[in-house]
This record gives sequence, structure tokens and C-alpha cells, in this order.
Amino acid sequence: MSILLVDDFDEEREFLQTVLLKAGYGPVVTAESGRQALELLGVMGRQIAPYDPDVVLMDLMMPDIDGLEACRQIRSLEQLEYTPIIMITAKTETADLQAAYTAGATDFLRKPITPVELVARVATALSLKQELDARKAREQELLAKTDELERAYQELKSLRGLIAICAKCKRVRSDGTYRKRIEDYLEQYFERKLERDICSDCMEQSYPKAG
Repeated sequence: MSILLVDDFDEEREFLQTVLLKAGYGPVVTAESGRQALELLGVMGRQIAPYDPDVVLMDLMMPDIDGLEACRQIRSLEQLEYTPIIMITAKTETADLQAAYTAGATDFLRKPITPVELVARVATALSLKQELDARKAREQELLAKTDELERAYQELKSLRGLIAICAKCKRVRSDGTYRKRIEDYLEQYFERKLERDICSDCMEQSYPKAG
């Protein structure tokens, strides 16, 4: 479980990082500004392998790029659209909290932060992230199954027409020539091995019982 901690005060970053690590959460990657956080996440600048945290802890009041603007830019990336962002703020007016949620924050922590509340909020955010990841994986699995069914349906449609079979050698016409044995043709389209057997009538004709 990886956490990105963004705060412009060294003491605050060290305190929050220590609490999280003691609680068993980590690694905790820190950034001292909104700009540095956006660079780590690949929002600003080019990153060969952008950092993809499970949770972001973001201070609201920071110079240059504040928490609200950083949050909005994080949400602009599809891969970070549902990453939980917990805003850390000393401003508790309704308008300030509404602005945080509008920018894309998932939750908020009021300063001064207590270790118990910090760990509880992070635990809730991580549970949310796990559920969202599991749901996304299920959606991808369903899409793959849908594509597979569509391909199978198209193959079945192609088999609905006439199949040209040589009356003598029983080969199927493919690409304009008689190339495939009917067994090979069926195995290719149904992707299943055929079981060779002899029916009772053919068995009787080929191997009549002695009178």
C-alpha cells in the first residue's frame, strides 16, 4: 500500500510519515510542494514510469500550486481519476470544504491532526481503493468475455452459409481450393478436439458378426 504525502512543512511531513509507518502503512513517498507531487504523478513533465499511489494526502495551503489546484490536475488523468485524495486543512468553513470536494477530494483531515484519526481515515481510503480496483478488474474481465463472445458469434455466422465439401475425398474448400479435411476444419472453427469413433451401424457393416 503506497501513500503520497504532500506538505510544504518539513515537520508536518515527518510527523505524518512517522505515524503512518508505525501503523504499518507504506511506503510513504513525500513531496514538499504541489508541483513536485504533480511531477511525481506524471501530470506535469514527462515521466517514464509515473508514480501510482493508493492514497494521496494533500495539504490544502501550499505556495505556487495549492492543494485544490493539484487535486484538480490529478483528477485530469484517467489512471488517477478514482485514487482517494485526503485533503489536510486548517480551514474548516463549509465553503472551504465544499471547494475541496468540488476539486475532487475524497475526504479531509482537520489540523491539528491526531494519529488515531489519521490512521482511521487512511485505512478507510485504502479499503475504498481496493474495492475500486477489484471492480475495475471485474469490468475488464467482463469486457474481455464480451469480446470473446462477439468473436465466437461472428465465427458462427460465417459457418451459417454453405460449406463446400468434396464428395470424394471429403475435404473442405478453403481460400478457393480444397485443402482441409473436414475434421481439421471443424477443430479450427470450434477450437475443440474431435473424438474419433465408429457408430454401431458402421461397426456392423465393417465387422459383421460371424454367423
